[in-house]
Amino acid sequence: MSSFSFPFPRNLLLPLRSLSPRLSLPLPRLISLYLPSSRLRFHGVSTRLMASLERKHRIAEIASSIRVIPDFPKPGVMFQDITTLLLDPKAFGDAVELFVERYRDQRISVVAGIEARGFIFGPPIALAIGAKFVPLRKPKKLPGEVISEEYLLEYGADKIEMHVGAVQPNERAIVIDDLIATGGTLRAAVKLLERVGAEVVECACVIELPELKGREKLGDIPLFVLLNGA
Repeated sequence: MSSFSFPFPRNLLLPLRSLSPRLSLPLPRLISLYLPSSRLRFHGVSTRLMASLERKHRIAEIASSIRVIPDFPKPGVMFQDITTLLLDPKAFGDAVELFVERYRDQRISVVAGIEARGFIFGPPIALAIGAKFVPLRKPKKLPGEVISEEYLLEYGADKIEMHVGAVQPNERAIVIDDLIATGGTLRAAVKLLERVGAEVVECACVIELPELKGREKLGDIPLFVLLNGA
């Protein structure tokens, strides 16, 4: 039973696992309904372990809702399409909630979202944890005075911009995007925030493509992801 760290009997686990999607109940919830509390204690299933099982189930549902499209936008690229995740309110809500659970008690005052898909996940996270949302946009998209940071692409360069005054010195910030590939955009976002004196606590993405080693560009800045891409 490599997926579970407690001695739950295999002959009970397998049928419960098969029932889970048909009853629209997470596997940990089915286990708790099936076994009385005394047997749960007997099998050593603590609240922490049940929460861990619940989290694994939610992440599996999120992963299954993301469509992978080969050879888009060019040959050889396996495009991670989150639009199918957005079509599933339960999976989308779980993705947002997993970030909220992580940052709710970390005194975050700034959620910086990278254009464009960081704008999808950033605002609901910011609202839930009581932080402000700061959009980091492509050039010439923001109407006011901006500060910008350039980063390298495979062929050429690009930059992202932020309104002057949107972030104050010593504010605690996280940077949100849907995916980290080579890490150049996230690194530019971190530099932009650090230039105005913010403390970047962490970068967070739904998906990581680990073979591209993007997290190495972040240096000492931690990276939190929900899952690895195909």
